[in-house]
Amino acid sequence: MSGFARSVVVGGSGAVGGMFAGLLREAGSQTLVVDLVPPAREAGPCLTADVTAPGPELAAALGRADLVLLAVHEEVALRAVAPVTRLMRPDALLADTLSVRTGMAERLAARAPGVEHVGLNPMFAPAAGLTGRPVAAVVTKDGPGVTALLRLVERAGGRPVRLSAEEHDRTTAATQALTHAVILSFGMALAGLGVDIGTLTATAPPPHRVLLALLARMLGGSPEVYGDIQRANPQAAGARRALADAVRSFGPQAGGDLGLEGVFEELRRLMGPELAARQDDCRELFRTIHRSDDEGEGTR
Repeated sequence: MSGFARSVVVGGSGAVGGMFAGLLREAGSQTLVVDLVPPAREAGPCLTADVTAPGPELAAALGRADLVLLAVHEEVALRAVAPVTRLMRPDALLADTLSVRTGMAERLAARAPGVEHVGLNPMFAPAAGLTGRPVAAVVTKDGPGVTALLRLVERAGGRPVRLSAEEHDRTTAATQALTHAVILSFGMALAGLGVDIGTLTATAPPPHRVLLALLARMLGGSPEVYGDIQRANPQAAGARRALADAVRSFGPQAGGDLGLEGVFEELRRLMGPELAARQDDCRELFRTIHRSDDEGEGTR
């Protein structure tokens, strides 16, 4: 059982909301999907409504729910906090799936400090599936509902990782904003060099092929989604500045004043006990790319 007899998933027509609605229904929760636009295919009850201005039907559903999950854009979620928490039962759980946490933490502290709440940020595309995937979990106010929802994620194969709101935004600035900036900057540099992509792919050593694959994956996504990640996270600009500073350090003496030996030493210390495991990951990735066991490309 899910621990939630009745659930409301706002934004359940989207990929993330749909994933959680399916998870709750599979666990036996009577789940109502709420959205401005009804989904083309919906496995259960669906209500077309605006969560920022609940009408009588939505108000009644929110008042009965054990769990209300907001899988909507940050602006909508922040506007929904006041009306939704006024209608929820005192013992119900509020959850959301925002990719930036500090704004929601501040809004809850100001408008609904007593409401049990957890923010869940799936660190993967829902189409990839939950099994084995990390889900960042930011608990604003702990309680039995938080415990039940995190256990539900675990039973479905996910890996909840607890973080504070500040730690979450600092971490995702590195894992998402910085990573995407690196990959897109690589692509923009290639475009500026005027190189032939056919020649590149024919001659590329494994590290370059990996970067090309990452670039291709991003280009299959939505510019708006990637733009939101760069704009919304208050620490994303600092991550991009750190990237620009690192690139500028490659002057006439590569690596700046330290030299590359010093840079390598510093980065090996940064990786610490993770270094060997991530090297194993890379060897496995190269084998996958080449469909062989050849490991002679390590320094190219």
